[in-house]
Amino acid sequence: MGRLEGKVAVITGGNSGIGECTAEMFAKEGAKVVISARRVSQLETVADKIRAAGGEVLVVPCDISKKEQCAEVVAKTVETFGKLDILVNNAGVVDNGIEPIEKVTDETIDSLIDINAKGTLYMAREAAKVMVEAKAGSIVNVSSVAGYTGGGGVAYVASKAAVIGMTKNIAMRCASENVRCNALCPGSVVTPMTMTMNPANLDPNMMGAMAKHADLSLPVSKPVEIANTILFLASDEASAITGQVIVIDHGANL
Repeated sequence: MGRLEGKVAVITGGNSGIGECTAEMFAKEGAKVVISARRVSQLETVADKIRAAGGEVLVVPCDISKKEQCAEVVAKTVETFGKLDILVNNAGVVDNGIEPIEKVTDETIDSLIDINAKGTLYMAREAAKVMVEAKAGSIVNVSSVAGYTGGGGVAYVASKAAVIGMTKNIAMRCASENVRCNALCPGSVVTPMTMTMNPANLDPNMMGAMAKHADLSLPVSKPVEIANTILFLASDEASAITGQVIVIDHGANL
């Protein structure tokens, strides 16, 4: 307990799954947490749980594909708590069809790039402005094993690979400013978002190609397993770690 005492953390996608688990964990460790997502009612449910456990939380609705809303999240955080120490860039969407290159639609490309790549970049930009000025901070970007190995729908892979690239760039730029940036690449995780995927909609050719390069017999990760690593990277325990990409998948994609 107390690993984040006195810290202020923004967690995008804080309404469910990995984001919800991370927000609750951060609050228990002493952080003041700001949770954002598009669905306000779900955010309020998470906030009520955090308050009931004695934590301090601020709800700021946000669609990260809208840069003005990203700026508003950071502005309200600083206005309310006076600073921003941690950004967990967790919000994102999946490709429900796992569309391969010859079938990917413009709609899928636009949606995944706008949210996963551009949205993550928008949030990191706004947080970095505050952190660089303060010469302190930690950004944890949630990418995906798909962005690391290439296993997934082509637009999803592209969007998550972009997160890995921006992580290394931000870390390189900000190392001298005492601002760290790392990326996590979860494999399959049991969350409300992934559980709603209909197997009948998944492209069989892409799924077959992916199956040749992964051990599907190994366990699926739980949100708490991802959140534990986020907590470590966000904390001062990881003060020497920046620009790193960590795969969390029980070894399924070695």
